[in-house]
Amino acid sequence: MSRRPKIKTIGMIGRWQPVHLGHEAALRALCDQFEKVSIGIGSSNIEDYRCPFTQHEVIEMLEIVLPGYSNFTLIPVADMPDDEDWTQSLLSRFEGVEHFVTANPYVSHLLRGHFSLSHPASFIPAESKVAVSGTMVRREMACGDRWKAFVPRGIADYILDHGLDKRFRQAYGLHTLAMETIIV
Repeated sequence: MSRRPKIKTIGMIGRWQPVHLGHEAALRALCDQFEKVSIGIGSSNIEDYRCPFTQHEVIEMLEIVLPGYSNFTLIPVADMPDDEDWTQSLLSRFEGVEHFVTANPYVSHLLRGHFSLSHPASFIPAESKVAVSGTMVRREMACGDRWKAFVPRGIADYILDHGLDKRFRQAYGLHTLAMETIIV
């Protein structure tokens, strides 16, 4: 009976807006378990209430949560209006990746058939799992300072030191809160 070869290279994509405790746990778990981790920065060409941080800021945040790791590569992935164009672009940029990780069901749909797929939580040890989302962090950031409890200390310091929380509240705070308003 032959065994499946061990996966050495893995890819993951997210918007990382901002990098939160769940992201940190997933990224560290992947870097601990695989020889090479290709980390896609999704929507790298978009700035809006869901993507309030620049590509440069996201890169710096990812580097903050991965000190001491040298087995990862950061790959900006721009949004495109055509799903097939986006998929082909991603495939060319993640060449050599054996397995792909995403928490986004739409990305899973687009990549099905091109990669074997997993949810990032499947690689995180139970004691390191954190129930948090970027939407949750941005909502708290729109309201005030409670967002700091959902991000690693280094990310909170980075955001505060660069005034990114204030910039977010001024540019997108009300829009973020309004998006949760549902009239029935």
